[in-house]
Amino acid sequence: MSWGSLRIRLLAAGAFAIIIALVATAIGLSLLFERHVERRVLADLSVELDQIAAGIDFDQTGVLRVIRPPADPRLNLPFSGYYWQVIIGDQTLRSRSLWDAQLELFDPVALGVVQDYHIVGPASVDLILAERIVTLPDRLGGLEARIAVAIDRSEIIRATADFGADLLPYLLLVGGLILAAGFMQVTIGLRPLTAVRNRMSAIKAGGTDRLGGGFPHEVQPLANEVDALLDASDAAVKRARARASDLAHALKTPLQILTGDAERLKEKGEAEIADDIGVVADAMRRAIDRELARARIAHGGSPQRSNLAATAARILNVVQRTPDGNRLKWHTYIDASLEVRLDEDSLSEALGNILENASRYASSTVTIEANSVDGSVRIVVADDGGGIAPDQLQDVVKRGVRLDEKGSGLGLAIVADIAMAAGGSIELENRNPGLAVILNLPTAT
Repeated sequence: MSWGSLRIRLLAAGAFAIIIALVATAIGLSLLFERHVERRVLADLSVELDQIAAGIDFDQTGVLRVIRPPADPRLNLPFSGYYWQVIIGDQTLRSRSLWDAQLELFDPVALGVVQDYHIVGPASVDLILAERIVTLPDRLGGLEARIAVAIDRSEIIRATADFGADLLPYLLLVGGLILAAGFMQVTIGLRPLTAVRNRMSAIKAGGTDRLGGGFPHEVQPLANEVDALLDASDAAVKRARARASDLAHALKTPLQILTGDAERLKEKGEAEIADDIGVVADAMRRAIDRELARARIAHGGSPQRSNLAATAARILNVVQRTPDGNRLKWHTYIDASLEVRLDEDSLSEALGNILENASRYASSTVTIEANSVDGSVRIVVADDGGGIAPDQLQDVVKRGVRLDEKGSGLGLAIVADIAMAAGGSIELENRNPGLAVILNLPTAT
């Protein structure tokens, strides 16, 4: 398949949309998870703020200290990423983890309000910090204490990354399922177009004459339009055939009169004028026969199939009654089940011309054989006459070419037109003795 395929385009567009959706989902879920974890961390930090505020008291020397700090061991490990700090007046208390460093706080907020923000801590580590200003009891001097607790934000980032790694296989699984569903949807959705193509092939092969119904509502109007075009084409072909036939019949009578006049002129001694008239009349007759044949082989879109044996028997019955046919022996070998994809009139025209030529040039015998070969029917009409000069074999099927004065020079040319219109071919082959005309026609399906 290529980009010219509607299926590939739909699947590619669907896959692209799914990938974008999955990437957006992964990013969105990761951000939501990060925000959730950060809220949980801030909630824990708020608890630590309360614990630190409750633990502020005088030590044995009468100095304010955090007597009962949080029990997290990271607070005792220098630069562990977890810190607390209390500012009371000009005194700063801090966890052992801060060592000799200090948290750089933003401008203070209202009393009792918990504020959270990000700062750069020791070793240039990104910290998330929560702080609150509280008023100490009167027994502790009633001073304001600015309490802050901070934790390394990289822990949140690591948790988010772990969440993303755990989420990835499920997103890939969901993406695969959506792709499979999309493939099924595209396949089912395009099935009516496949049905249209198959019916069009059947029309071309002669198995049916119209697309008909049974398509979805979105496709049926297209089928109706195609059928309407086929109806119009059939009507146009019928009109053309009728006009050609009417014209031919209208001209044949004047031609017969013209031929008779030429014969009378010969009897009066005007042979030269009579010959000139005869040449013109002969040319006009060939043109009429040619156009009649072309009108007969015009394809009107209707189903075409003809039984070869029956048609050949009918044509042979006529040819055998002619003076040329009556003197010959005819041998026929045609399977009664063979059918060709050609209407009966055109098949009769083709066989009639071939058998008529064979009857003219055969010495004593004509053999007719037919068999099925690779989806086509091979018809061989062989006579035992003198054959044709090798350099003239290809010219015989050309329009108006005559090897003698017996015919109009249109017979095999008409056969070639009929074969080509049906998707077949004609061949001429010299044999010893005689000539074989080989007509290949598609098998009816």
